[in-house]
Amino acid sequence: MTSIPVSASNDYNVLIERGLLDRVGDETAKLVKPAKAVIVSGPNTFSLYGERVTASFENAGLEVLSFVHQGGEGAKSLDTYGKLLNFLCDNHISRSDILVALGGGVTGDLTGFAAATYLRGVSFVQIPTTLLAAVDSSVGGKTAVNLNSGKNQAGCFYQPIAVFCDPNTLKTLSAADYRCGCAEIVKYGVLDGGKLFELISLGHISESEEEVIASCVRIKSKIVNEDEFDRGTRMLLNLGHSFGHAIEKCSGYAVHHGDAVAIGMAIIARAAAEMGYCSADCRDAIIKALKKYGLPTETNFNADELFEASKADKKISGGKMHLIVPERIGSCRIESIDIDTLHNWLC
Repeated sequence: MTSIPVSASNDYNVLIERGLLDRVGDETAKLVKPAKAVIVSGPNTFSLYGERVTASFENAGLEVLSFVHQGGEGAKSLDTYGKLLNFLCDNHISRSDILVALGGGVTGDLTGFAAATYLRGVSFVQIPTTLLAAVDSSVGGKTAVNLNSGKNQAGCFYQPIAVFCDPNTLKTLSAADYRCGCAEIVKYGVLDGGKLFELISLGHISESEEEVIASCVRIKSKIVNEDEFDRGTRMLLNLGHSFGHAIEKCSGYAVHHGDAVAIGMAIIARAAAEMGYCSADCRDAIIKALKKYGLPTETNFNADELFEASKADKKISGGKMHLIVPERIGSCRIESIDIDTLHNWLC
C-alpha cells in the first residue's frame, strides 16, 4: 500500500492500493469510532460499488445509510445539498458519525460541503472512483456547490480524515471519464515536469496508474502543505481552469470538466507563446500531450462568450484575474491581469 501524508488544518493520509475498497470500513475504524456511516454517491457508482462499501462498513460494526443523488454536474446544486442536509437531520446523524463520499469530483465536493456545514462539521472520508478524483479533487479539502452564476461559488475548505483510492475502480470508467482524468494529469505534468511529464509523453497513463496517481497526489500534497487556503502557490493548480470553467458554463455543463480544462490549457499555452511567456516548443509539447489522450484543444465558443462567462470566476479579486501561465514544462507563473484585458488571452 502507498500512503501519502497531507499536512493541513487536519492532517490525514491518502492510501492507494488495489483491493482497498473492501477494507475501507476497517481503515476508517482505525481513525474514528462512529456509530453510523452515510454513503453519498451517484446512481451509477452506487450500483457498481455501493454493496461492497456498505458491507465493508457494516463488517467494521457501523450502521450504514445511503444517499444517492441524481448524478452529473447538476447534483452540485443548492437543491441537492439541501436534500442531503435534511436526510442527515431526518436520520439523526450526529457529530460523532461519518459521511462517505463514494464517487467522482461531484460527489466529493457535495459530500465535503455537507460535512463541513452540517452541525458545524462532521467527519468524512473520500473514496474516489474516477481518475480525476483520484489524482486531484479528492485531495486538498476544496468543497463546493455551483450557483447560477458559475461553478463552485458556494463552498469552503474542509479536509477529509482520509482518502482511500482503489485503482481497480478505474476499470469501470467510460472512455470519456477516463480521458477527463488524463487532463488533470497532464496539468500536473506541466506544473512539475520531470519524470511525470516524461511518463505522460513517452509512455501511457493507463500502463502506470498507481505510479501516476501517487505522483499527482504527492505534488498536490506539497502545494496544499504550503498554501492550504489558495492564497498563493495553490493557485498554480488552476492551470487551465479559469477558461475551462468558462467553457463549462457556456456549454450549460454539457462539456465535461476534464475536456474543458484541456481546452483551457491549450488556450493559455497558445496565448503564452504568442506573448513571449513560453516558447513555441513548450506550447507544442502541452498541446501534443493533450491530443495524445484524445483531449480537445479547441472550442466553438468565441472570445466574447468566454469573457462574459469568466466575469463570475471566483478567482477574480480587485478587478484582476489570476491566470496560470506556462513558462516551460515544469514551471508556471501566476499572472494577475486586469479583467478588461482578458480578451487578449482569448483571441
